Amino acid sequence: MEKMNFCEYNPWDGLHEECGVFGMYDFDGKDVASSIYYGLFALQHRGQESCGIAVSDTSGPKGKVTAYKDMGLVNEVFTSEQLESMKGDIGVGHVRYSTAGSSSRENAQPLVLNYVKGTLALAHNGNLINAQELRSELEYTGAIFQTTIDSEVIAYYIARERLNSKTAEEAVRRACMRLKGAYSLVVASPRKLIGARDPYGFRPLCIGKRDNAYILTSETCALETIGAEFVRDVLPGEVVTISPEGGIQSDTTMCLPKDKEARCVFEYIYFARPDSHLDGVSVYGSRIQAGRFLAMDSPVEADLVVGVPESGNAAAQGYSLQSGIPYGTAFVKNSYVGRTFIKPKQSSRESSVRVKLNVLKESVAGKRVIMIDDSIVRGTTSDRIVRMLRDAGATEVHVRISSPPFLWPCYFGTDIPAREQLIAYNRSIEEIRQVIGADSLGYLSIDRLEEMVEGLPICKGCFNGKYPMEPPKDDIRGEYFDKEIDLERRILDKN
Repeated sequence: MEKMNFCEYNPWDGLHEECGVFGMYDFDGKDVASSIYYGLFALQHRGQESCGIAVSDTSGPKGKVTAYKDMGLVNEVFTSEQLESMKGDIGVGHVRYSTAGSSSRENAQPLVLNYVKGTLALAHNGNLINAQELRSELEYTGAIFQTTIDSEVIAYYIARERLNSKTAEEAVRRACMRLKGAYSLVVASPRKLIGARDPYGFRPLCIGKRDNAYILTSETCALETIGAEFVRDVLPGEVVTISPEGGIQSDTTMCLPKDKEARCVFEYIYFARPDSHLDGVSVYGSRIQAGRFLAMDSPVEADLVVGVPESGNAAAQGYSLQSGIPYGTAFVKNSYVGRTFIKPKQSSRESSVRVKLNVLKESVAGKRVIMIDDSIVRGTTSDRIVRMLRDAGATEVHVRISSPPFLWPCYFGTDIPAREQLIAYNRSIEEIRQVIGADSLGYLSIDRLEEMVEGLPICKGCFNGKYPMEPPKDDIRGEYFDKEIDLERRILDKN
């Protein structure tokens, strides 16, 4: 029986990113399922709706893939008995949060495709802006889709290109040349582990090694969790092939000039775990730097600097280091509230924010507090948190945000809503300050972003509307997003 997902939408949630991927190939023939499990556990922050693992034995018959996926967290979906039964020395894993495609078991990954050349197991992180166009093209030539996600379109194109390609990696590259948008892929063919990253490098992907096994994964924190060492990042536009015969082979045919790359800056501000390094830059260091910049550009007299867990904490430390104002803990977070959290009804006295977050009164009472958060999307969460600090006795609450104001939607895997839903749309910073009830409000300057990530080329489309590629004319972010807008409008109308 399929598990019910009680979290169709939470209008007070922060931002979310699509998913995390993890692939592993052990050249000594050892089973990889348990290592993939722990790798996914380390990537759980990238998606909490569904997860899955697919493995195969490279010494066994071609075409036999053992796969299991379901709705829920990694430790909820898999048991030790399931992992022990998944025999295979090559495999891929995935954790998912849906920004395109509905939230259902059918849309969980990895996807396993059986076709004339064998099998493919694929895990994808990102969002394509031409997925509907490609899907229609495939449907008119006889393809029948089982899911509503971009990843199945990618899998079909790889399978189709494989019929006319000498190798699986060539098929992956040729398929990728049809794709527009954000993607980091991990593909397990019968005898090779293949990784691909879109030419702009929106989503991260790196290579690791443990003994005689190689790993492809979204973040370096997953490597450390399983005791693997970091080898290098996959370059934007690069296709890498890992096999016992060739080791790590690289195809950079799709790579763009460095200045054309456009990594998602929110990987550094919010999505990635602070102990990860993405493209050579420390996520923790970036957040510290963002806090320092806020202290330089938006100073204010206060007694205490606090961060909103988790991504606001490092930026708050940076603000404290730069300003000399003491850093402290003001919030206690309930770590057991995930995406299956059953939200209180509107008539209930329990607030979604208060269930997830509580204030340490002893820390803030009688003090002027600077509160650092990573973003303000709609403003309802910030409004409640500011009120909670005041209720706990804070005499002043000054809000500082470690990103610029959101003014445009994202089409590349971040669920930033339509412009009309954004609090910064058609409002000045002073007007936003009044809405959230703060004594003062300051955002990170958009000019500080490149410096924050040590000069890496980044995408700033959600801040300035200048996307690295032409955005779609219609909103292509899926039925799940449409449900969110519809539900939010009904909630706002009710209130």
